[in-house]
Amino acid sequence: MTPLLLDTHIWLWSLLDTRRLSPNALDLLASDAVSLHLSSISIWETLLLAERGRLELSGGRLRWIRGALSESPVTETPITNEVALASRSVRLAHEDPADRFIAASAKVFGLTLLTADQRLLACPDIDSVSSRPLWGTHPDSAQGDRRCDCRNRWLCPM
Repeated sequence: MTPLLLDTHIWLWSLLDTRRLSPNALDLLASDAVSLHLSSISIWETLLLAERGRLELSGGRLRWIRGALSESPVTETPITNEVALASRSVRLAHEDPADRFIAASAKVFGLTLLTADQRLLACPDIDSVSSRPLWGTHPDSAQGDRRCDCRNRWLCPM
């Protein structure tokens, strides 16, 4: 069984709007040949997005997250001492703490990261699979153009 670590946005898209996922990502998420993992830092990152108004979670943030975790077929990937140490040595072109912990978790636990984030896909220290959408237009665009006027820009793949 192939172990996949879901980047935060992949987990959220799989729950909130699967149109934002590529066909490859959808196939992987539904496959019996993979085990799905989620870093504890993704919960923290989701809470921050909701607190900052960049993500709306119905029924309250904590209730929504607990419900999503109970319904999602994901195994928790904890932030261990080794993950914390590795977070400072993974070769990323930026200092985003959540991305560093996610990349370090993939490295320490030997997981393949499923992400649409080009910066994480470029990390030479981890195995990753691109889940970048293949469409040429924005999924919410009535005009069929590439402009993004999403309220939740962080979740937008464009």
